[in-house]
Amino acid sequence: MNTPLLELQGLSVHYGSLRALGSIDLVVYPGELVTLLGSNGAGKSTTLRAISALVPAHGQILWRGGSLAGVPAHRLLKLGIGHCPEGRRVLSRQSVVENLMLGAYLRRDTAAIHTDLERCYGLFPRLAERRSQLAGALSGGEQQMLAIARALMGRPELLLLDEPDLGLAPKLVGEVMGALAQLHCEGLTLLLVEQNAEAVLEIADRGYVLEAGQLTLQGPAQELLANPSLRAAYLGG
Repeated sequence: MNTPLLELQGLSVHYGSLRALGSIDLVVYPGELVTLLGSNGAGKSTTLRAISALVPAHGQILWRGGSLAGVPAHRLLKLGIGHCPEGRRVLSRQSVVENLMLGAYLRRDTAAIHTDLERCYGLFPRLAERRSQLAGALSGGEQQMLAIARALMGRPELLLLDEPDLGLAPKLVGEVMGALAQLHCEGLTLLLVEQNAEAVLEIADRGYVLEAGQLTLQGPAQELLANPSLRAAYLGG
């Protein structure tokens, strides 16, 4: 393969005396959809937060082969790293379109912003129908679509997504996963944190499994999907 877009080397995170993440290695190549699986408290969200410089970490985080040490969180989007955190975090008193435009706040290419806005509406038609509504009036699934679309408005090269289907009805899970699969087909690189192993492994290229802050399994998505120990732990058999 070519040079990794993102590489973690011996990444570890401590919260006081508690080790949340212990010396993990992970790579994401351009154009891949890579998933990070694990139960609650395994260290999945902490991994994304460390990449985004939201928590202090030890080890190396490399972007296109260069170290991100000392790069603050607000500069990462300029470098091409977008982050859609767990919990949606939309601005409830702002409209759908205002939330989306906030995602493009670093950009000055007006025509391209309009193109990307229409692209987001095509990806999530419900947002187009509700573009003038307050984000707080949307359903949970619609707010998740809005959070993903807002992150896309920054035109990231790599999009970090944290539990995008958390708490969603099965039909909406299918819609969100379908949209992510489409973005993957269009060439966007994604690192996706999930507990819903079956849904994400169906669309991913590769996966890693975290348990108690340690990587315990990794490999092509279809191999993980067929792995007996992973199926027993996450797929019920």
